[in-house]
Amino acid sequence: MPTIVPFETLTDLYNNLSQKYAGKNKAVFHHKLDREVGYEPVYWDQVTEDVQAVAGYLFSKGIKHGDPVGILSENRYEWAVVDLAIQLLGGINVSLYTTLPSSQCEYILQDSQAKIFFVSTGIQLKKAVEVFDNCPDLMEIVAFEMPKNAKLMAPEHVHLFDHIMRDGKGLFKEHREAIEAGSKEVKPDDVCTLIYTSGTTGKPKGAMLTHNNICSNVKAATHHIYWDDKDSCLSFLPLCHSFERTAGYYAIIACGAEIYYAESVDTVSKNLPEVKPTVVISVPRLFEKIFNVINKNVEEGSAIKQQIFKWALNTGQKYVDGKRGLVSLQKSIADKLVFDKLKEKTGGRVRLFVSGGAALPPDIDTFFKCAGLPILQGYGLTETSPVMTANRPGDEVVGVVGSVIQGVTVGIQNLETGEIIAQVSGEDYPTELSSEAGEILCKGPNVMKGYWRNDDATKEMIDDKGWLHTGDVGRFVGGNLKITDRIKHMIVNAGGKNIYPGPIEDMFKSSKWIDQLVVVGEAQNFMAALIVPDFEVLKKHVDELGLSYSDVESMLALTEVQTIYKKEMASFSKELASHEKIRDFRLIASEFTVETGEITPTMKVKRRVISEKYSHLINDIFKDDKAA
Repeated sequence: MPTIVPFETLTDLYNNLSQKYAGKNKAVFHHKLDREVGYEPVYWDQVTEDVQAVAGYLFSKGIKHGDPVGILSENRYEWAVVDLAIQLLGGINVSLYTTLPSSQCEYILQDSQAKIFFVSTGIQLKKAVEVFDNCPDLMEIVAFEMPKNAKLMAPEHVHLFDHIMRDGKGLFKEHREAIEAGSKEVKPDDVCTLIYTSGTTGKPKGAMLTHNNICSNVKAATHHIYWDDKDSCLSFLPLCHSFERTAGYYAIIACGAEIYYAESVDTVSKNLPEVKPTVVISVPRLFEKIFNVINKNVEEGSAIKQQIFKWALNTGQKYVDGKRGLVSLQKSIADKLVFDKLKEKTGGRVRLFVSGGAALPPDIDTFFKCAGLPILQGYGLTETSPVMTANRPGDEVVGVVGSVIQGVTVGIQNLETGEIIAQVSGEDYPTELSSEAGEILCKGPNVMKGYWRNDDATKEMIDDKGWLHTGDVGRFVGGNLKITDRIKHMIVNAGGKNIYPGPIEDMFKSSKWIDQLVVVGEAQNFMAALIVPDFEVLKKHVDELGLSYSDVESMLALTEVQTIYKKEMASFSKELASHEKIRDFRLIASEFTVETGEITPTMKVKRRVISEKYSHLINDIFKDDKAA
């Protein structure tokens, strides 16, 4: 559906929606203030009042056009209020993952030069208080809720959200004319947010996304995938992630649809039947969990139950393949016996599943399609705001990430010659399109302005001709983009988080017990490592303890040895974000060498070689996590 109000900036979007729904008792957000009461709606008139209060307070503190404001919070109503207030003032939203340790929060606050920092719970407030003195641009901290440890509220620079809202109402009235005049000065090319992504140097990089980047992507995405003011969406992916920000927030409200905030990521399965959403935007992990639970139940069931399930899947596949007649009757029976139970678990009203952030396993994609719950896969990067391609409803193809959206151009560049061998602009497909694989490039209004205060990184990402280099390898298949490989060593976990292994591996090199270490965990729920011990140090220690062993393998299997490395993993992982932590490992009995092919002459790790050579160990690490 076309968006319901005109807008060229997010400031326009808020102002025009606020005016459109003024006095019309139209809900936009829903949240749980009391678990016993359930979800409560927040109407546009209330949103407007709250946004104005926050904007009034921020303005009184000197926040003006182009000033960065930080948010460290889970998805919740207050997050949206603060964001809309920032956009009203023409400021820059700097959002942080709640899983980040205080050291990484400190770096982002310093680098972004954030002036005010909004945080949610006591856990997040503790981080903010710890780093405040090391962030010279930071003026104050605002907590969304009173922490259990009241001492955290003691510093003069810490304030409670309710208090600033109370003061802000009067301040907005006082400064209303100046605020409204300033909002009219916000331009499409102005930066509206910094979204920090991990860099190969170990320091996060702030992708500068402009109002035009996001607004153009919202318009193109909602043209590509239809939803309207009758839809509702359960929000649980982090709002600091560009996928949720654009697709699960701005695009939803731009079409007049409503957002329900999950109580937490862990309560999604409980909230789905409560909310009964029509649109669910997720990373593959949710679909994997549902798929694994169903498979586990079937495997534990009777032989008859297993046969019925298999028959239902076969029937669903026939229906998907276009067979009707008797198959239509069989499909209705399969729905009643098997698939309707799955639909009930998702609330019974879902008409659109949208998946992004990581690759969706084909078998899971096929399963949901057979169940009558097709998943629309999309593809993009933080730096492309993020959507580049997506499957269309009714035209889902397993194994591809869909067609190019309006206004965006995707190119395929030969990895050896640098020649652009295929190029597609949204909805305009050449009759002769090369299917050769190469690096995926992107041009369009969705491409970021650059990296904040990092020209070198920007030049590495965007070439002189304006092409953004994704670092992914792919090709076009029948007009759809298919991802085939990665140029970068970046790991994407099952939750869609990007993890760069290099800095993590370098950190562990300072351990006396470790000679070499390779991080693994592509498409998995946690990171793990293959470790080559420092055999000289280890052997000496084992001998001093008087432990007996017959060879290297038996030495590595000793409980005392395993304990050493468990402690090392736990100790070093304290400095990592939760999605980066090394949660399991296997010890390798021989070092990686040039001669054995695991490293290059310049001592660079050949990850693919190691993954293949030690696939049995990697599979062993993750085998028990499949049904998690």
